[in-house]
Amino acid sequence: MERKIQKNTDVLSGFHSVFEALLANRRKFYEIWTGKSLSGKIAALATEKQIPVVSKTAAEIERFAQTDRHQSIAARTGPFPVRSVDELLRQTGKDAIPPLYLVIDSVTDPQNAGALIRSAVCAGISGIILPKDRSAPLTPAVSRASAGAMEHCDIARVTNLVSAMKMLKKHNVWITGLDRKGILSIYEADMTTPHAIVVGGEHTGIRRLVMQHCDNLCHIPQCGPVNSLNASVAGAIAVYEAIRQRTA
Repeated sequence: MERKIQKNTDVLSGFHSVFEALLANRRKFYEIWTGKSLSGKIAALATEKQIPVVSKTAAEIERFAQTDRHQSIAARTGPFPVRSVDELLRQTGKDAIPPLYLVIDSVTDPQNAGALIRSAVCAGISGIILPKDRSAPLTPAVSRASAGAMEHCDIARVTNLVSAMKMLKKHNVWITGLDRKGILSIYEADMTTPHAIVVGGEHTGIRRLVMQHCDNLCHIPQCGPVNSLNASVAGAIAVYEAIRQRTA
């Protein structure tokens, strides 16, 4: 039984990752390791969910979590539950506000992926779609980089990003890609309709074939000498511009 648990589990570390995963209640928790007396919100949730709490040294937790950024707490859990695009699309038309999706292409750095996911979750994103290849896998490192926000998000990982975009279009979702050569400014684009925003990686941007399936390409105006924004910053600006338009 222990061997089976070891094989198909994640180890979350740090207060926010563990707490938000407990709060989201999407993962199965097997045990929590802590280097100090567990109290407060995490202790209450662990007691409520009958999760074993094990006292360990900082060195043991570091080996367990494979990071020194553990804040004296780590937890063995089931894997992050990914969704299908169909599951994301079932919400289309059900809410008063048109759905807003984020499509992440070629963002491979866990820190950038986590920051991008956190901004999207804070903005109330309907769902995130990213490819299985050419993207940061949804590891505990991404959850930690998102300060646990990933645990609350509906995320689909797809084999073919273009096919997923075609599915969005069949559900009348308009797709806007971020590209510094885009004709429209992000502030000129109408994102009040059902919408998906595509963000590409810092070095490669949006891949050519993915770009060809966007309905339009928009740039973020810049005045300084540097000609590109970090992917997580660019995504946050675009998502919040969509929210601004919808709530204006």
